[in-house]
Amino acid sequence: MPASVVVDSSVVIKWFLPEPYAAQARAIRAAAQTGALILLAPTLIYAELGNIVWKKQTLQGLAAPDAHRIIDAVRALPLSATPPAELLDDAYQIAVTHGRTVYDALYIALGLRAGCPFVTADERLVNSVKAALPHVIRLGAWSLPTGINANS
Repeated sequence: MPASVVVDSSVVIKWFLPEPYAAQARAIRAAAQTGALILLAPTLIYAELGNIVWKKQTLQGLAAPDAHRIIDAVRALPLSATPPAELLDDAYQIAVTHGRTVYDALYIALGLRAGCPFVTADERLVNSVKAALPHVIRLGAWSLPTGINANS
């Protein structure tokens, strides 16, 4: 059975744009495309990615055709998405306990529920919870599980 990993918008956006740690993010996508990894996320990720693309186009000069290409690709992501309502109780408790937003805590809660890592490029988030929640891993520190090749 393939391994699972929770990813957030800070990882997924790197599949489309040249950003730090894009190679690591793309290795996750490649492993998912081969069936070696199952990607999990709350459905909130679609709105977050849309907002990131909007900001990149509006504030950072991303060309409109490129923005539309990314939005089209976002709709086709190979994600197993969970409705936030299913995670809300746990996410709320995590948010209160760790002083994080419920938005961030949804991803953390999903990783706990699925018993898998949550990989994010949000270093502040990782630093704020890593002592209590070691399944939250910074993208730059994460590697594919043993036996999984992103290119196979």
